[in-house]
Amino acid sequence: MNYQETTNWMFNQLPMYQHQGASAYKKDLTNVILLAEHLDNPHKKTKCIHVAGTNGKGSTSHMLASVLQEAGYKVGLYTSPHLKDFRERIKINEKEISEDFVCEFIAKHKSFFEANDMSFFEMTVGLAFEYFAEEKTDIAIIEVGLGGRLDATNIITPLVSVITNIGIDHVQFLGNTLELIAGEKAGIIKPEIPVVIGEYTPETQPVFLAKAEENKAEIFFASDLISETPPSDLIGDYQEHNKKTVIQTFKILNKQTDFKVSDENITSGLLHVVKNTGLLGRWQQLGENPKVICDTAHNKNGLEIVLNQIKKETFNKLHIVLGVVNDKDLNEVLPLFPKDATYYFCKPNIPRGLDALLLQEKASEHSLKGNTYNSVKEAFSEAKNNASKDDFIYIGGSTFVVAELPIN
Repeated sequence: MNYQETTNWMFNQLPMYQHQGASAYKKDLTNVILLAEHLDNPHKKTKCIHVAGTNGKGSTSHMLASVLQEAGYKVGLYTSPHLKDFRERIKINEKEISEDFVCEFIAKHKSFFEANDMSFFEMTVGLAFEYFAEEKTDIAIIEVGLGGRLDATNIITPLVSVITNIGIDHVQFLGNTLELIAGEKAGIIKPEIPVVIGEYTPETQPVFLAKAEENKAEIFFASDLISETPPSDLIGDYQEHNKKTVIQTFKILNKQTDFKVSDENITSGLLHVVKNTGLLGRWQQLGENPKVICDTAHNKNGLEIVLNQIKKETFNKLHIVLGVVNDKDLNEVLPLFPKDATYYFCKPNIPRGLDALLLQEKASEHSLKGNTYNSVKEAFSEAKNNASKDDFIYIGGSTFVVAELPIN
């Protein structure tokens, strides 16, 4: 199979959460442990930092990688989902895994995957660990896919565990309270491995403290310990918390491991995240006059922060291109959106995308008015046609809406 055929085969294997939602979530780690053993446990050959959290784990993972690259290390980076190409998920020093490596890995192990009903995510995790081990990375940043305790990445023993924050999202898997969700994310806390918490609430802090105590893991609350941060090319108020998390993580890494990262490395790394890692879709500007911003924020906490950021902008009229997935609690997120904007409702082009007419109907219950469009591209085009140069266009609601934009 060529690369396109290979990735198509992967996407069509047992449910992939990105496309199908709840049915892709597995209830234990049996499969991924079986896969790791089949591959001769490549995850044990790579030093790692493990990153979980409701929001900010992608930005934080890319910041960590960028800083370590500035310090001269060969850095693996495993994140999800991808926006344009599957290979975005697996990188070393910004360079994506080769198409050949992906094809050869799948061809070599395809019969094993089929015999054991491996999911897309399990195969991808195995591929990442195999690639990092073969390429002999100095360290790899491993971002959790969903949750923590039962995530396929949770077979690693990292140098440091990182949990950025807890918000309400993916309740069908993780629980419908902050405490329950924190319990799932805290599942990445390992015996005697230090853990950094980016943000906490009165509900989540006791959960983290209890889990850390149970594991005799030293715990650090970055928001209490770090007061100043240098600027970053990842703009957006929400990056302030992520920067504090990153700085605290390097304090631990410097003190407790052989890795050495200077203040200069941190300053430079935070300033060059996009250049060093290729991260896309975080308060990313796509145009000016009118100013066009896209962001992958897709749950209540993330959208609250991004919509507050929009309030700080100066503009005449606000145009919002909006699409969501069908398992989103719209009664929770739609009240956050401004009623004085013009909306362009669309459906992201995946099976989980919510029909634009249904979104429009639900939005109208919250006094959000606008027309529906057949695609993200068409909605964005109409917003650009309607906007004057002193207006503001925001595109978001889902990672998969941003994925359809011309953002490379």
